[in-house]
Amino acid sequence: MGAPEQLAAPLVAVLGPDADARITADPWRLLDLRSVTPRQADYCARTLLGEAARPDDPRRVRALVAHLLRRASRDGHTAVEYGRMARALRGLGVAAADAALQAAAEDDRILLVEDLPEEDDEEFDGDLPEPPAPERFLALAALGEAERRLAAELVRMTASEPVMDSATATETVLAAAGKLGRDPAPETVAALVTVALRGVAVLLCGPAAAGTGVEAIRYAAAIAADSQVGMALVAPSASGAAALNRALADTGVRARTVAALLADPAVEAGLVVVDQATAVDTETFAALAAACPAEAHLVLLADPGQLPSAGPGQVVADLVASRTAAVAVLPDAPDAGPREALAAGVGEGRLPDRVDLPGREVVFVPAASAGEAAHRTLQLVTDSIPRTFGLEPDQVQIVTAAPGGEAGAAALNAACKARFNPGPGRVAGLDVGDRVLLAGRGAGYAPGDTGVLRGHDGSGAAVELADGTTVAVAHPAHLRPGWAVPLAAALGGAWPAAVAVFTPDAALSRPALRTALTRGQRHVSVVNAAGAELAAAVRSTSAPPRSTRLARLLREG
Repeated sequence: MGAPEQLAAPLVAVLGPDADARITADPWRLLDLRSVTPRQADYCARTLLGEAARPDDPRRVRALVAHLLRRASRDGHTAVEYGRMARALRGLGVAAADAALQAAAEDDRILLVEDLPEEDDEEFDGDLPEPPAPERFLALAALGEAERRLAAELVRMTASEPVMDSATATETVLAAAGKLGRDPAPETVAALVTVALRGVAVLLCGPAAAGTGVEAIRYAAAIAADSQVGMALVAPSASGAAALNRALADTGVRARTVAALLADPAVEAGLVVVDQATAVDTETFAALAAACPAEAHLVLLADPGQLPSAGPGQVVADLVASRTAAVAVLPDAPDAGPREALAAGVGEGRLPDRVDLPGREVVFVPAASAGEAAHRTLQLVTDSIPRTFGLEPDQVQIVTAAPGGEAGAAALNAACKARFNPGPGRVAGLDVGDRVLLAGRGAGYAPGDTGVLRGHDGSGAAVELADGTTVAVAHPAHLRPGWAVPLAAALGGAWPAAVAVFTPDAALSRPALRTALTRGQRHVSVVNAAGAELAAAVRSTSAPPRSTRLARLLREG
């Protein structure tokens, strides 16, 4: 049928052992592979079907809709407005787009939903107006159903009973603060009272309030202990959990990853606290919310100025917009440092022409090209940062915004492997001792987790994650080199030090730099090969909008 032989194995992985028969019956199912374009699928269809391969063939239309929805989900959308999809199909030669979309909605991979426009409060005189036309959206069925389930679970949790009355919660917080020698701001106390009273609470904390966020976790633990409901503290990734555990080392509170929590049969906690919640996508949030006990309270700590999750959705933003959850803004920590102040300023569109912090918490390193950026990055990881801050190279994480090329993750990882752990690459191009990034889901791990490959046998690989736990990875495709990770994979992560790389072809934006500046706890080096374009992006470019239905579903209850 004209399909390259190298697609055989990926097609079997996606479509199953009968992939050949399924492709023969519907050659446009080639589009189930991310690497295949509509033009390539059309070529293969013409080779197999000849003149019968028409642009409006229902099989082609269904495949194109599913392909476009998958692409939209990679851009963060959970649903696509009907008219937008119709225009995209017209651009691909489907003339009767409306009829085609109706046909596509019959495909079990695709979900068609209709929403009535939300009512306004305008008064009217005379006869009742005609009902408005419904707003229609298309979504991948699994993703659309996950968004519905998440909305239902959040609505359930908003009805949870208080775990304490406001007076007792206030006393508990002040007592816990007294033991720590702290004098919490009134806004912090009020936020924790809200946590005790409301089933779903969003605590917004920017970079300068990160210390207050950790303090809030301590107070939430005191509320959970005094009310005897228990608390589960989770982070999106293993490095984020490790950072929390370093900050909470003097307490009995231990953080674990969302993936580790979901690997348990049930969550035994009346307070479930999610740190860096903007990094959690819709499908993961749906699973987490479903795992929470009936009367549990869900507490989300989030910096709204960071990049949204690598997966589809914008759960925190939708919760805030829906006005169905309690929202509190945590105040800046009294001991917030210059790095936090710089990141906060970036979130407001400000980047100084010269960054010269006294403790070198942040250093901007100019580079004239991507090649020079790669050279500077290796120099920082191998020498400058370890020597200046007393860290080991394995405590420094490279985070690159470059989509590829000399400063992309692949090239930087190849250079790091040659420097730190050269070897034949016996395990999917990796060797025992290599730093790894997990790119799939399994028992106890999720995309974005980082760690070290500790062993491998016939059943799979043993990876020690950044939080000290060890997971078994059966699928070699889940393993990637992890000395350098894409910026999207670093969401929810934190390391003692980080090197962030920006190039002119990167997706430069205010949230991108703010996210990068908050990946390193002691130090961040920003290798800037984008020149003045980076500062211009900070001034004028926010994160692209995402199309989701969660806020509407929450308001509908």
